[in-house]
Amino acid sequence: MTTNIRKVTISLPAQLLDFTDRLAAQAHTSRSQVIGQVLAAVQAQEAARLAVEGYHYYGGEATEFAQATASAVAAALTAPMPEVNDGETW
Repeated sequence: MTTNIRKVTISLPAQLLDFTDRLAAQAHTSRSQVIGQVLAAVQAQEAARLAVEGYHYYGGEATEFAQATASAVAAALTAPMPEVNDGETW
């Protein structure tokens, strides 16, 4: 898989840059890799948060729909099946 990489210039507080350098040294990687991994983790957390938010919203909506249609569904499920005479013998 090819990743589209873009070069950027950013300004960071000295403490964050030092921390980034320590993480990069420990992981035997570059500053760019460390910053990219951190941002990817934040992106994944945001996607998970939005998914949970969506599940809560649509779960509530589904519950409301189920409650609103429960009597119609129960009637349909308990209604006698009409006899079908299509010439087939079972």
